Amino acid sequence: MIAAAWLALGPALAEPENSAVPPATAVPSTSRPGSAAPAASGIPLADTLGDHPGWRAYRSRFVTEQGRVIDTANGRISHSEGQGYGLLLAVAAGDRATFERIWGWTRANLMVRSDELLAWRWTPDHRPAVADMNNATDGDILVAWALTEAAEAWNEPAYRTAARRIAVEFGRKTILFKDSHGPLILPAMSGFSARERADGPLLNLSYWVFPAFQRLPIVAPEYDWAAVIRSGVDILRQARFGPSSLPTEWISAKEALRPADGFPALFSYNAIRIPLYLAWAGVGRPEDLAPFRTLWGGIDRERLPIVDTANGRPVEWLTEAGYTALPALVACAIDGTPFPEGLDSVQGNQNYYPTTLHLLALIAARMRYPSCVKR
Repeated sequence: MIAAAWLALGPALAEPENSAVPPATAVPSTSRPGSAAPAASGIPLADTLGDHPGWRAYRSRFVTEQGRVIDTANGRISHSEGQGYGLLLAVAAGDRATFERIWGWTRANLMVRSDELLAWRWTPDHRPAVADMNNATDGDILVAWALTEAAEAWNEPAYRTAARRIAVEFGRKTILFKDSHGPLILPAMSGFSARERADGPLLNLSYWVFPAFQRLPIVAPEYDWAAVIRSGVDILRQARFGPSSLPTEWISAKEALRPADGFPALFSYNAIRIPLYLAWAGVGRPEDLAPFRTLWGGIDRERLPIVDTANGRPVEWLTEAGYTALPALVACAIDGTPFPEGLDSVQGNQNYYPTTLHLLALIAARMRYPSCVKR
């Protein structure tokens, strides 16, 4: 999860780790032990980035010798999201040594709860460094996906076992399979359920990591990951708020979908990942990407707006160049528009988040739309 968004949650994150889990949180699919596992429909990640200079720069700037991935724009903290992205990038680069470093640090410092999920934040100048034992479900998803890809790439049973443990745990504790909207992903174990919020359950569509759900049947076939993909696409189609038809960061799914109470109704830092994951997985229809292309296809192509969905107006701009890889990926997915010159290289003066999104967009294009990018 984007740490700034967590900081905005306030009291919701103060819930203890052992808060009651909503009943019927997860229901496995009809798969039974010994039955054939559902086929993974995604494309293997391994070596899709290769020895890209952008990965070498990323590793040098954001990954410590111990394996901690540093969020340089957010007090140099580390979080489960960043560790997951770092692991994914290492698999894509075929860099097992760095993968091992990142995974080792993650195990030692974030897997400190009483279950198989990860504590979401580690702060270098605080003691204890993990002050909040809540998880962030997107971080858990990313780490489980990365471990699945590593197990497939390097035939390592220990990675497969760890991936399964995490995937089964967040599937059981944070996915509401029986909701009328279809399977819903709670952003964390504590703070977002109908029991804890009057407008709950609360959703964040950027937690639907669609390409991960195409691969997790490899390690956790008992869950209906295809239904999770379908619900995410369906929710996206319903969460078209205001004149710009964009989803907000936080969405109430209590009845009809609407912007959540107590949060600015913004399309912002989290939500810009929605079209990344949608295009990466190749799910949905071109019109599902259309509002994002409309937003990003105007005269201000060198920066991305944070939008107030109530009136469709920008309230802030994301100016680091890495963000522009997202509009490039969307245009590529819709009609095969090649990536602009210069986006194959990664600028060295950017922060963790835009650099990460830049590399992920390049990987997504190489995997799903290779004609759009140079190799």
